[in-house]
Amino acid sequence: MKKKSFLHVSLVVCTVIFGISYRAIEKNKRLKTNEIKEDSAKKIEVESRTLEQVYTQFSDLKDQYDVIIVGASGAGMAAAIEAKDAGLNPVIIEKMPAAGGNTAKSSSGMNASTTKFQEAEGIEDSNDAFYEETLAGGYGTNDKELLRYFVDHSAAAIDWLDENGMTLDNLTITGGMNQKRTHRPSEGSAIGGYLVKGLLKAVHKRNIPILVNARVIRLNKNGGKVNEVTIKIKGLEPKMLTGKAVIVATGGFGASKEMIEAVRPDLKDYVTTNHKGSTGDGIKMIEKLGGQAIDMDQIQIHPTVQQDKGILIGEVVRGEGAILVNHKGNRFVNELTTRDKVSAAINELPEKSAYLIFDQGVRDRAKAIDFYEKKGYVSSGKDIEELVEKVNLPSNQLHTTVITWNQSVANKIDKEFNRTTAMENDLAKPNYYAIKIAPGIHYTMGGIKVNTQAEVLNKEHQPIEGLYAAGELAGGLHGTNRIGGNSVAEIIVFGRQAGQQAAEYVKSQQHELNSAVY
Repeated sequence: MKKKSFLHVSLVVCTVIFGISYRAIEKNKRLKTNEIKEDSAKKIEVESRTLEQVYTQFSDLKDQYDVIIVGASGAGMAAAIEAKDAGLNPVIIEKMPAAGGNTAKSSSGMNASTTKFQEAEGIEDSNDAFYEETLAGGYGTNDKELLRYFVDHSAAAIDWLDENGMTLDNLTITGGMNQKRTHRPSEGSAIGGYLVKGLLKAVHKRNIPILVNARVIRLNKNGGKVNEVTIKIKGLEPKMLTGKAVIVATGGFGASKEMIEAVRPDLKDYVTTNHKGSTGDGIKMIEKLGGQAIDMDQIQIHPTVQQDKGILIGEVVRGEGAILVNHKGNRFVNELTTRDKVSAAINELPEKSAYLIFDQGVRDRAKAIDFYEKKGYVSSGKDIEELVEKVNLPSNQLHTTVITWNQSVANKIDKEFNRTTAMENDLAKPNYYAIKIAPGIHYTMGGIKVNTQAEVLNKEHQPIEGLYAAGELAGGLHGTNRIGGNSVAEIIVFGRQAGQQAAEYVKSQQHELNSAVY
C-alpha cells in the first residue's frame, strides 16, 4: 500500500484461517486509549484465506468526506471502489474488528447470465431465463424492477470483478436454476473469502480509508439531506462525521435473536449461519429517518446447516452431485429444488435432520469441503459399508439408494423426485462421505425499500435525499425465497450501483452550488 503524507494507517495483520475465529493482531498502536485496544482482541467468525487487512487509525480520520459508507461488507467495499473511481473521496466505517461481514461466509458462488465464462464453456443462457427462474423461485413476489436491473447487470458485475483481479470462471449450478450460471473462483474454493480478499486489495490500492471497531449509532439529516453520521468507539466520545452522501451496507438481521423473534417467533430456536455482526443496525437507523422496511417476516431457512456451530454446508456440494438421505438411508426430496422446499422436506422427517451423501468425485470438485473436513463435520469410509458404521445408517438401504441414483444419472432421468440438474456425475468413485445437516436461519429477504438507483425510499415511496442502501440490508429483490448464488450477485450489482449513483448525486450538488455562485 502506498504511503501518503496526508494519511497514516496502521497495519493490522489478521491471520484468517478458513472458517476459524481469528484475532486481529496490532503491530502498531492504532488507538490512543487502553479501552480501545481491547477491541482488537475480540474473536470473530470468518470464512476466508490468510490475508492482510490494513485499517485507518482513528486519529487520522478526517471530519468530512464526499461519501460515507456504513459497513465494510462486500456491497460496502464495491460502493467505495466505484465512488473513488468516480473521483470522490469515500470512507468506510465498520463496527466489527475486520471487514467482510456475511460476504466472508458465502460459499457457493455468484449467479450471472450471458457471461464470457459461460460463453467459453458453450453454455447458452439469457437474461430473460435468469429473470424468469429467479421470479419463479421467489413465487412472483420479487420487486420486478429491481430484478430486471439485477439480471441485466449481472454479467457486467462478473467483468468488473475480473478487471479488479477476482476471476470467477468455475461454473456450477444451484437449486432453482436450470443453467450453470453460478460463478466460482478458478480452483473451486469458497467465494466469500476470495471476494473479501480481492475487494480489500482493490480498496487499499485506491487508498480508501477503512475504520474498524467503530459503530455508527445514528444517521443525521441536515437541510433535508442525509449528510452526517454519528460514530461511537469504545472509550471515546461520539464523533460526528460529515459527508455529501451516505451509503448504508450493514447487512441483514439474521444474527439478531430479538429481531428474528419479533417477526418470526417460530424461528427463535433455529441456529443461524450469519456473521455475528448481522444485527439489523442499518435497518433500524434508516427507519428512524423515515425509510420503510418491507418483507421483514421473509426469512430464508437454508436446508443444509451443521447444527453445532451453525456452519452453512454450501449448495455447491449438492450442485456437484451429492444426494440427501433420511435416517433410513432413503432419498426423500429433489436436492436441487428451491431452498424452502428442501428445508420443508427435512423438517417433515421425524428427526428433522438428514445426511448429505457424496463420493470422492464430489469431494474433489467442491473445494469448500476441505473446510468442513478440517472442522470434523465430515464422516468418511473407503466404501458404503465402512461409512455407515460411522453415521449409523442402514448399510443395505444406503447401498441400494446410491445404486439407484447412479442408474438415474446414467439414464438422465430421476423417476423418484424429478431432479433434472447436477446429474453429470454419479456417485461411483470411492471414498464415500456423509455430513449430518438440518435447516438453519440463513438470509433475511426483508429490509429497506430501495429503487433501482439504490436510493432509500420513504413511506411515500419518494427517495430520501442523499441516502443509499445496498446488499442484504435492502429488501424486495428476492421476494419470499432467495435463489442460492443471488446474494453475492446482489452485493456486487447494487453495491456498484450505490457507489455510482451517490457519486452522481454528489457531483450534481456541487454543480448546483457552483451555478448558484456564478
